[in-house]
Amino acid sequence: MEAITGVGRGWPGDVPAQARAAEASGFDCITCGELAHDSMLTMALAATATERIRLQTSVTIAFPRSPMVLAMQAWDIQHLSGGRFTLGLGSQVKGHNERRFGGTWTAPAPRMREYIQMMHAVWDSWQHGTTPEFLGRHYTFTLMTPNFNPGPIAHDRPRVGLAVVGPGMAGVAGEVADVIMPHGGIMSDRYMRTTMLPRIRTGLIKSGRSWADVEIGASGYLVLGDNDSDIEQRVEEMRRPLSFYGSTRTYHKVLALHGLEELGQKLHALSRQGKWEEMRDTVTPDAVLELAQTSTYDALPEFLRTHREYASRTALDMPRETPEQEERFQDVLRRVQAVDNPRVPRGLEINN
Repeated sequence: MEAITGVGRGWPGDVPAQARAAEASGFDCITCGELAHDSMLTMALAATATERIRLQTSVTIAFPRSPMVLAMQAWDIQHLSGGRFTLGLGSQVKGHNERRFGGTWTAPAPRMREYIQMMHAVWDSWQHGTTPEFLGRHYTFTLMTPNFNPGPIAHDRPRVGLAVVGPGMAGVAGEVADVIMPHGGIMSDRYMRTTMLPRIRTGLIKSGRSWADVEIGASGYLVLGDNDSDIEQRVEEMRRPLSFYGSTRTYHKVLALHGLEELGQKLHALSRQGKWEEMRDTVTPDAVLELAQTSTYDALPEFLRTHREYASRTALDMPRETPEQEERFQDVLRRVQAVDNPRVPRGLEINN
């Protein structure tokens, strides 16, 4: 199983050192978000500072950019990195697309399908000289002249990852994505198994693919710690992020599955009033534990075998401040990387 860590904390100038440190520590892949800084710039900097580690945006917000713009940037980073780049896409929510990015909003799942299909068409035209003839409802690609064609590269096309929250986007991911990134902010194991994985399977079947054709990140709220006392403290710390995600109606379907509809409604009302501290206090430890599973760091490899059998990758974040903690981290890292999951969700096999 691949072990993943994040870079991009602070300013872009800090990224090369962070990327080199992650590679030296033995991680398989580094990811970056897109909050206050541009994710594609972050990955370009990481590419120039590393030699082995895989690179992935997690996520790049798609709709404010055209598919051609991102296809060009991803092509350059794939060349720059020697074929190590995955472009992880996310749709963001309507309010941010319209009010922060000044863009437009339409149903995100069918639009994202076309977005990825057009990028594939662009890359095919550059790599294989195919005629640009993608005609979609949202995007069109029918023109490529020599001046604007960077030409082929000595690597496969960039892989495309897709962040998924709802069943519609999960189905699209099964159809057209290479890496599937379930949203870690509020995704319970029950919701993953009852809603997301079945829809991913439907998308795979629709496109004639199998579970072997995609990588899926381990998902489901998981509270990790050294021992029971540490886990209890981590549960307390999760009350704030859960209050943020739970206030967004996009995620209320997860809460509803666990009988927490009323909590979601309260959080949404408090968020509209800007009562952030009250939101945190509204989330009880019992609510966190209703959504989350728990494990010690030492037991994590076996937890991944037992409870994340569909996954081929997982984030790994452990204390590493002392030599003893670093030694323990390296031990857990090696054991996580040795996990060889079947990558097929229980009960959701595909018989092609």
